This record gives sequence, C-alpha cells and structure tokens, in this order.
Amino acid sequence: MKNITLSADESLIEAARHRAASEHTTLNAKFRQWLEEYVHRQQAAEEAMHTIRELRTKYSTEGRRFSRDEMNERR
Repeated sequence: MKNITLSADESLIEAARHRAASEHTTLNAKFRQWLEEYVHRQQAAEEAMHTIRELRTKYSTEGRRFSRDEMNERR
C-alpha cells in the first residue's frame, strides 16, 4: 500500500477523526473507502454509457417521442 500526504484545515481533520471514531473506524479507513467509491463511480458511469451506446445500435425509436404514460406502461 502506498502512502500519500493530504492537507486540510486542522479543525476539519479533528472533526473528521471524531466522526470516524463514532463510527468505530479511522479517518484513514474512511479515506480508503471514499477513494475506492470515487474510482468506482467513474467506472460505473462509463459502463452505463457503454450500455446505452450499445442499446442505441440495437434499438431505434426512429425519432418518435413517447408520452409519460407510454414510457411507464407495464406489459
């Protein structure tokens, strides 16, 4: 695991440490969790856009706009 150095307002760091402690964890563990989620959000967005592009090649509305009722219709 690689170490990094971050800078933030001292009072903010202390408040974050207290919150992490109240959640029975450490600020370091919370940062690692945030970093992983941050990276995965981007990957998830890219995967979703890939799926949308793929679906657009298979299905076409031929420019037709659907009404709200049509879009929510259950079959």
